[in-house]
Amino acid sequence: MPVLPDVLAPGLKVVFVGTAASRRAAEVGAPYAGPGNRFWDILYAAGFTPRRLKATEFQTVTQYGLGLTGMAPNAVGNDDVLRPEDFDAAGLRAKIEQFQPRVVAFAGKRAAQEFLGHRIPAYGLQPESVGPTRIWVLPSTSGAARAFWDEAPWRALAAFVADD
Repeated sequence: MPVLPDVLAPGLKVVFVGTAASRRAAEVGAPYAGPGNRFWDILYAAGFTPRRLKATEFQTVTQYGLGLTGMAPNAVGNDDVLRPEDFDAAGLRAKIEQFQPRVVAFAGKRAAQEFLGHRIPAYGLQPESVGPTRIWVLPSTSGAARAFWDEAPWRALAAFVADD
């Protein structure tokens, strides 16, 4: 059973795909809820949302053309504790095919690598797609990934989907 619920609907601009719920997110029942996580801050700063949402407001993201899901929906923990069998690439592909968002954006390279089956050389738009859905890879917002933080790919994605 998934640790956190998906927030999906047809016709979304971007579905953000995390890796697995953090311990804090699992405790409170809301994605990206850790105190050091930058997800909700960057959504607002990059212009995806008109104000900074609280993690507990996660189910409202569809109002802004956004969705949320995870690559390891039944797991809890950082990337370094996840096993290959924790990832559900086939399940994510089925969700993408069903809902067909404009972009699926992986919030971290590990989730994207597990989905695509190869190393991700750079953040941003990837050459692969799932039907009409483009694939974008973003730096993780986790506090554990601060050394890799760069908001430029997040802002570039916001500009990409704003062209609708």
